[in-house]
Amino acid sequence: MNLKILIITIFNLCSIFSNAQNKWLTKKQVVEDIEFLRKILNEKSSYAYLNGYDFNVDFQNYLKMIKDSTRLENFGLFVTNTLAKIGDRHSSLSTIRGYDLNEDFFLPFAYAPINNKVLVLNYNQNRELALLNSKFPYVKKIDGMDINNFLKKIRPEDIKAPKETYFTLAVRDIRDIQKNYILLEKSLPKKIKLTLSNPTFKKDTVMAVSIVDKSKRLRPWDEKFEVDYLFIKDEDYNKPEIIENLFSIKDNIAYIKIPEMVNKDEAPLLFDKVNSFMKSIQNDSEALIIDVRANSGGTRDLLYEFAKYLVHPDSVYVVNITKQRGPIPLPEDYKKTLHNRFLYSFSELDKREQKVVTEFLKTFNPIYELDNKKYSNYYFGLLNGQKLAKKSFYYNKPVYILANEKTFSAASVFVSVFKGIENIKIVGNTTDGSSGNSEWFDLPNSKLFGKISTMVSFQNNGKTLDGYGTEPDIRIERDINQVLWHTDSQLEKLRDIILNE
Repeated sequence: MNLKILIITIFNLCSIFSNAQNKWLTKKQVVEDIEFLRKILNEKSSYAYLNGYDFNVDFQNYLKMIKDSTRLENFGLFVTNTLAKIGDRHSSLSTIRGYDLNEDFFLPFAYAPINNKVLVLNYNQNRELALLNSKFPYVKKIDGMDINNFLKKIRPEDIKAPKETYFTLAVRDIRDIQKNYILLEKSLPKKIKLTLSNPTFKKDTVMAVSIVDKSKRLRPWDEKFEVDYLFIKDEDYNKPEIIENLFSIKDNIAYIKIPEMVNKDEAPLLFDKVNSFMKSIQNDSEALIIDVRANSGGTRDLLYEFAKYLVHPDSVYVVNITKQRGPIPLPEDYKKTLHNRFLYSFSELDKREQKVVTEFLKTFNPIYELDNKKYSNYYFGLLNGQKLAKKSFYYNKPVYILANEKTFSAASVFVSVFKGIENIKIVGNTTDGSSGNSEWFDLPNSKLFGKISTMVSFQNNGKTLDGYGTEPDIRIERDINQVLWHTDSQLEKLRDIILNE
């Protein structure tokens, strides 16, 4: 199922459930839930303690603050913030479900990121996105608080996200002013002072904005290409009318849009189209763009489908190095989840692959040294051109993978594994990297539930995907025309780069 649809469905169910349940938890219930969560983290979380954060200290301090009881939303916020500090992006993106902050009030307008600044947008008389104030387009302060300080405090669940990802997510959340004031521990006034600044940030104007209810709020800003596929399910990528719009060729530049990393079994027609399209452009194109911007992930099936064409037959690349948290030696069901991600132990590789891996490990320098009593031996993700070539042909032309700060999970793995491979360049922005083989958990008393990763996933440069993402080889920022949905400027700029090379 499409991750976005799943999260929306879960959120709706949580809202119904939370309205029916007692909003208060006794201290005994909180103690039991914390002990339950502590046990899960100590036994299953792959990222617990790695970055130096000890959640036990925060558990202890939180329990000291509670006298007899606490509100459910207070506990929910605490759990959300605690898990975020661990640095597990799967835990952070899904956030903790089962509570809400009863948000009734919002700032009007929409807010969009551009070049580390915040634009204020509204709809014009034609219902098109437009700048609220063309002379003073940027937010400089909110109620006297510097915008950057404000943003740093309103997305605690993403505190360990890559910088670009955090900024974009926080900017979108400016609208949710009641939630933000709860996080800031401030009383919400009836009007909010927005200090707007001109393009040079040397001249300002201040406007007092009345807060609005849900019926008058604007939806958070997203890219046009993201909104177009926001509510399409994975199985819809098996429909010809949707698939056809994902493939095109212009000026001898082939283009493929991948909104989700769908499962091959759910969308076999999409995979058929990938193969037929690659064959059709073999002689009729000079370059290929694969667009995974705002792709929230899924499975690695598409990664290996494309790899058949993008990896030279004589090459073997080590592209993903992982260790699984769990019983040692790993039970078969754990191994199966790794195999489903095309990850294999050293003994499962052929002799040629083992030789490449052995040489690779001589210089591999992971940022974390993991306890062999808690984590498996390495499992490797390889791109073996010799094996892949048996199913296809090599596309011996430039390939550009277009990504952004909302490229997540299996989509961020897609970007990471192709970085540095011959003929391939990563373009756009740093991804929101994550690869954790995550599991769901739910707490017995509060009924809060969420995800934790059970696998540590390294890129071949030694960094984890989580918290770092993958940086582009060619950085292209969105511009005002893209923000306002006039053009896809990143894509057009990339086309210009290709045509001028």
